[in-house]
Amino acid sequence: MQLKPNAYRLQETVRGVETMSRFALAVLALASGVYTYLGVRGLLDGSASFVFFAAIIYSAAVSVAIYAFWTYMMRFVPLVTSAAQRLALFATMAIGCGMIIAMSSWLNAAALAGSAALEQHMAVTLQGYAEDLDKAHANALASQSLLPDVQRAAERFAGLAQDERESGALTGTQGSGSVVQLLTQMSAQMNQLGTTISGSRSEVASLFAQGSERLAAMRELVSTPGTIEPRTDGFQAEAVQLSAIIAALQQTDVAASVKRASADLAAGFIAPIADGQSADLANRQDRVMETVRASVTAQSAALTAAADEILATPAVEPRRYVPLSSAEAVIRYWSDFIPSWAGAISIDLLPVVLVLVLMIVHDAMRRETETLDADDTITAAEMLRAMALYRRMETAGMAPAEPLRPAPAESAPQPEDPLPAVATSEEAIVTPIDSAQRKRGEGQRPA
Repeated sequence: MQLKPNAYRLQETVRGVETMSRFALAVLALASGVYTYLGVRGLLDGSASFVFFAAIIYSAAVSVAIYAFWTYMMRFVPLVTSAAQRLALFATMAIGCGMIIAMSSWLNAAALAGSAALEQHMAVTLQGYAEDLDKAHANALASQSLLPDVQRAAERFAGLAQDERESGALTGTQGSGSVVQLLTQMSAQMNQLGTTISGSRSEVASLFAQGSERLAAMRELVSTPGTIEPRTDGFQAEAVQLSAIIAALQQTDVAASVKRASADLAAGFIAPIADGQSADLANRQDRVMETVRASVTAQSAALTAAADEILATPAVEPRRYVPLSSAEAVIRYWSDFIPSWAGAISIDLLPVVLVLVLMIVHDAMRRETETLDADDTITAAEMLRAMALYRRMETAGMAPAEPLRPAPAESAPQPEDPLPAVATSEEAIVTPIDSAQRKRGEGQRPA
């Protein structure tokens, strides 16, 4: 077919890049198969040989499927001109792209960013454990805030007992009577409660130090370069120990014990019998002991309310580290690895660009050929077939006669031609080949 210069150049260029297109498609399919092998190898369990052969077979199937699918698309899409058929092919191509992403792209992303995704998972889990340790430590230290109130109450009762003993500040009569005995008893109970609170401080500090050491070891496992699998196993072991430390730290909270002890101050208050020698002194002792009872009740209510406020703080829920595969980690933290996802998908779907380029070029060539005349669209093969058909018709006596030319109006009528209407081959349509042969024959005749 005779083409216009632009259409001819486009056709020659398409033929020239056909080998390159096949080579590029084969390389892309092979690259996708390699990364698919790396991704699927981390998902399989079993012996080393089983994992190797299963991953090889799957990756080979993926490579063949990608190469075959895009070869079909590159062959058929540029040739289809109907809008409905082209839309059907585009829909088929979209379905194929979705299937390629499902069977290959996410495994490619796992191979590209699997280790980084697992490190991200460990870092997120580490942050959660650090928050849990700080929260448990804060809850344990909250009970320590009750210690100053308990110590002040103990000192106040002890001071009143000493004043009463030395100067009779409460009853007006100095000496060690029932009032001094009661105040000394209350001071001892407060000191005992303070000892309970302060005794847990050293245990809380020790547990917090152990938890901090576990966190430091986990941070080192997250940031240390190297193979990810041993680091993941070590991180899981450290996480188990840290969970036990956090649980033990919550058990050191003495808020509940303080609440029970403060409630016992009022409920278990036992006032001694007034031992005054006179009725007036006994009466004054009774009034002072009633005042001490009211003070103890108020102090108990205050400590109970403070302990309830501490106990109302939500406890730390136990956290469990869940190990993930590289593919699961990439899917869970996909927003942190968008470039890796883009690269993995581009390896599989880059042939879409080649298909669209070929479709546009073929459309341009078709538009160029639509403007050619009918004579320009005859190929050499068609011309040879027409000449052979004409010669067979000539041999059979079926060649068309040359049309007669009309005579001029002023000339005399010509006699009828006695010959038949069928013309000879020399009087019929003269082809360019026959004309050239005649000229060569005339040139060879003698003058």
